[in-house]
Amino acid sequence: MSKDMLQIDWDKSQGLVPAIVQHALTGKVLMLGYMNREALAATEHSRQVTFFSRSRQCLWTKGETSGNLLAVDRIDLDCDRDTLLISATPAGPTCHLGRSSCFDTDKESPGPGFLGQLENVIDSRVASGSEDSYTRQLVAAGIERIAKKVGEEGVEVALAGACGTADEVLEESADLIFHLLLLLRERDLSLEDVTATLKQRHRTASE
Repeated sequence: MSKDMLQIDWDKSQGLVPAIVQHALTGKVLMLGYMNREALAATEHSRQVTFFSRSRQCLWTKGETSGNLLAVDRIDLDCDRDTLLISATPAGPTCHLGRSSCFDTDKESPGPGFLGQLENVIDSRVASGSEDSYTRQLVAAGIERIAKKVGEEGVEVALAGACGTADEVLEESADLIFHLLLLLRERDLSLEDVTATLKQRHRTASE
């Protein structure tokens, strides 16, 4: 067990602590479960979120039946040493009702968190089969066409930033981000991969 986890106050709640799981990319709260020492050790070892079921009195790995596992990015302990915050990447819907989160009905996440949802929107539009879909038409045109659009939109952002209005900067930036996400998808990459690269650069620069 990691050094920070050794500081957990297990006695406060009779050997169990609540574990809040949030999306590693969007920050969206996905679910709440409970862990004992064994569940936490299993989570740290397998890097898949594992809880202790209070009703069944046994360990269970989230998604072990459905396949919708939660891959652990990091685990943090709160200031009172009795609650865990787990950052994880879901392999599918977290809620047993088929929703991304147990706490809502898939409402849009505010701010940057929406970018993670936008990746899912792009996937659905590519798979929709609709010939009228701009996204699908771009994919059909090929990777070179998508890459060209990213370049064009990048120039538009630069021009708007140099001499355009604030609204123009926002509109062109939105276009650039959309086409960049599409390009990443076609290269079998994601916003999460970009985030991981940025995190690695930050760690390297801080050393």
